[in-house]
Amino acid sequence: MTDHTGRIRLADVARAAGVAESTVSRVFSNPDRVSTETVESVRRVATELGFRPRGIAKSPATPTKSIDLLTQEFSNPFFASLFTGVERQARTAGYTVTLGVAEDSAEMERQHVSRVVDTVSGYIAHARWLPDADLIELNRRRPVVLFNREVAGIASVVIDTEDGSRQIIEHLASLGHRRVVYVAGPALSWSESRRWNTLSSTAALHGIELDRMGPYQPIVSQGAAAAEVALSRRPTAIIAFNDQIALGLIRRLQHLGVDVPRQVSVVGYDDTFGSDFIQPALTTVHAPVEQAGRLATDVLMSLIDGSAEPTAHRVAGSLVVRDSTSVASAPESASA
Repeated sequence: MTDHTGRIRLADVARAAGVAESTVSRVFSNPDRVSTETVESVRRVATELGFRPRGIAKSPATPTKSIDLLTQEFSNPFFASLFTGVERQARTAGYTVTLGVAEDSAEMERQHVSRVVDTVSGYIAHARWLPDADLIELNRRRPVVLFNREVAGIASVVIDTEDGSRQIIEHLASLGHRRVVYVAGPALSWSESRRWNTLSSTAALHGIELDRMGPYQPIVSQGAAAAEVALSRRPTAIIAFNDQIALGLIRRLQHLGVDVPRQVSVVGYDDTFGSDFIQPALTTVHAPVEQAGRLATDVLMSLIDGSAEPTAHRVAGSLVVRDSTSVASAPESASA
């Protein structure tokens, strides 16, 4: 039933959703106190009935000029650069940016997306855990631009490190390296499998034995944890999934008395802030993250205003050679 104005009431939504009126009220006023499944169910029913909360909602039922940026973590300078690019570009168009940090948790990623879907104009999402089907459904409700992931029918901006990966192997081959270890990143990372495919295929072309170990989380402490395992495989060079792992590797190797790069060369990915400050300065694949953030914002705003269709965009990265790589040593000198 509706009231005398024809407006759908809380009781109508509660009855259709099979929950108490108080639960419906909490869904719109304090959703953190309600299970994610109930929030999604009630909001879906409310949308179908045409219910518009009045007075109880903390946020307006229609989205403001805001963009939600979903990342996995924020301590990595990589994501700080992404946020800088998104925020600066959004600001020029009169949009604000909210930040969600999933902390590499499937539940936190899902809860955050569900919590803000009715209050933002669109998403830029570095979504690692959400299935493709969930992202497609989210994109049906709000425009989405995926960052470093591609799903058919959804706009995306990817930092393409294929050329950089090829350049890593060619660089190491030119220095005489023939036994190399790759410290892999998170298993669900869209970039991980693509980096490995290019590294391994290029290594085969150059007669390099490439050994993969992991997965490891892309943080400094995980690089330190990987160091002795990597050394046990007697490499003359180690490639890390990102600069944070590479930094942890270098610190631990130096602590073990291993000279980088004279005994073991180290290469990273991303060229994040500070990668040229450490000793030795890190050889790494430059990722134009801030540029990618600006592009993702432009793409999202064109989707919001309906001036474009979802398309896939790629921004190329390339190798920056610094001091952490040198001519290969004899394999036996690489062990601690």
